Amino acid sequence: MIIATDEALPYWESAFAGLGEIRLFNGRSLCAKEIRGADALVVRSVTNVNASLLEGSSVRFVATASAGMDNLDKDYLQRSGTHFCNSAGCNAEAVAEYVLTVLHVIADRRKWDLKNKSLAIIGVGNVGSRVERKARAHGMKVLLCDPLLRNSSGDPRFRDFDEVMSADILTFHVPLVAEGPYPTWHMIDRRALERLSSTQFLVNTSRGSVFDNVALKTVLADEKISGTVLDVWEGEPAIDYELLKLVDIGTPHIAGFGIDGKIRATEMAREELCRFFQIQSPWDTGPLLPEPVVIHPEKGSMGPEAVLSVLLQAFRVLDHDLKLRDAGSVDAKRLAEAFDTMRNRQPLRHEFRHYIVRLSGQNTVLEADFRALGFKVEVSG
Repeated sequence: MIIATDEALPYWESAFAGLGEIRLFNGRSLCAKEIRGADALVVRSVTNVNASLLEGSSVRFVATASAGMDNLDKDYLQRSGTHFCNSAGCNAEAVAEYVLTVLHVIADRRKWDLKNKSLAIIGVGNVGSRVERKARAHGMKVLLCDPLLRNSSGDPRFRDFDEVMSADILTFHVPLVAEGPYPTWHMIDRRALERLSSTQFLVNTSRGSVFDNVALKTVLADEKISGTVLDVWEGEPAIDYELLKLVDIGTPHIAGFGIDGKIRATEMAREELCRFFQIQSPWDTGPLLPEPVVIHPEKGSMGPEAVLSVLLQAFRVLDHDLKLRDAGSVDAKRLAEAFDTMRNRQPLRHEFRHYIVRLSGQNTVLEADFRALGFKVEVSG
């Protein structure tokens, strides 16, 4: 069996060793001739899998080691009888940690008390449900919007989009869907943005085209909304530097780039490949996980300041923002190259569960906050 896999897929060596011949490719530039004789194709979200790539090939199995499937032409794959799958939920915890981290950064910059802010979560699946739990534990008022869940469950907690648009902060965790009853492509377009006020804030960690980036740039330049955090962008990796300069925090699609999520994504793709080809071959991922690291709140910090100091030790999100801005200040080509390099070549961060926060003195009252964020906690007298 020949397994064609993206060379940037984490842990491909140990995951696919012994399963067949491994053929590596660059996910951005993959062409049909590179996979013509392959039996299985394992991609990431940067590779579009469609008829032009697969027609005439021997590929019978396609896995995208990503939570979404908008890069797969599902209609074509079904028509051609090609089995396909994704890694739904693989990076959900990492994305939720990103959202809570950037909210604490913005709250610190703007002197917000998050307990006095309302948060609308649009898309309450694997990621959104985790954001909900963490935000509620921090005392935020949470509004939920997910029409699919509302229709399937009848749960009145899930409100219409119009009902949640008044929230102080709106965070988006939806797949990219262009058609059907609930399209999300340009869900936040010019008309939606015009309905928002100068006190409202947006966060997008889903897909870049959920927001109309041109319209967003206009309202940010005119200060029609309070601000935004973007981890995803239209046109990746060739993103708009003028938009980057206007956002509060801009990162290169790395919200879900935790070591746990990457292991899970590869593991889920591998498990489905083994199931499809009827291969009995366990993979022990335990040795890949990091040892626990002890961290402390910054000396002299208390309350939200102490929480933020721990968050930024565990996840240096502002470093990503700074590096991206620095690259864009040179030229567009350098920005695009930096975007891809930061996505594919940076060390993977550890999820918060791999950290032990040691608390003492007045900061012991923060134990529940840190546990809600996902950290392990040790309290000393």
